[in-house]
Amino acid sequence: MTIEHEYELEGLKAAGGLVARTLEAMCKALEPGITTRELDQLGRRMLEMEGASSAPEITYDFPGATCISVAPDCAHGIPDDRRIEAGDLVNIDVSAELNGFFGDTGASFAVPPVKPRIERLCRDGRRAMWAGIRAVRPGGRLNEIGKAIQGFADKNGYTLVTNLASHGVGRSLHDDPGEIPTWWEPHDRRRIHEGLVFTIEPFLSLGADWVEEGADGWTLTPPGHEPTVQYEHTLVATRRGPVILTLAA
Repeated sequence: MTIEHEYELEGLKAAGGLVARTLEAMCKALEPGITTRELDQLGRRMLEMEGASSAPEITYDFPGATCISVAPDCAHGIPDDRRIEAGDLVNIDVSAELNGFFGDTGASFAVPPVKPRIERLCRDGRRAMWAGIRAVRPGGRLNEIGKAIQGFADKNGYTLVTNLASHGVGRSLHDDPGEIPTWWEPHDRRRIHEGLVFTIEPFLSLGADWVEEGADGWTLTPPGHEPTVQYEHTLVATRRGPVILTLAA
């Protein structure tokens, strides 16, 4: 989506703020003993209290309000009766529609006690996302985002999952300009224009470059069960730089 009017920006900020607050609340509730279904119910209540709808439910008929994945799964996990345990690596992805606008955010969390390599992976997963955000500028190429993220991953000894990408968002969960690689794709000649709204969400891994769909038709897992994290913001490109839309404040 490309923003053309101020009311569109305000609508996107409202949707983005809601999913950010929902993710924050789910993170605070994440502790050993809680089930992923209970976490999802918390997320659903927060969205519905504000008059929002779960984006994966209304867009894809996903069996849950949010996606919650427990390692080795890393994306599109279905909330169920599995109880969180100490040491789990959990990804929570929250997206919603509010008054015709969509917000999308996500993050990975390690439940203490945490092994040092997993703690570093979580820290660097967030740093990889910010490397991509800092590369956003109107007139620049979209592939500069992936180039920056790839550079960070290579420098620090990580791999990137290359069959999950960032994407446009706005009036739908997946909007123009379509998929945006979070790795270096030299043949992508598309440019970033002012007002363009999209996510940045690299999947940083300790060895995986691919994920496979599970028997449930949703859950995505690295074939070798390598620990993998995802951090995601929705943003808009402006002449002053990227403006993050998924902030909890």
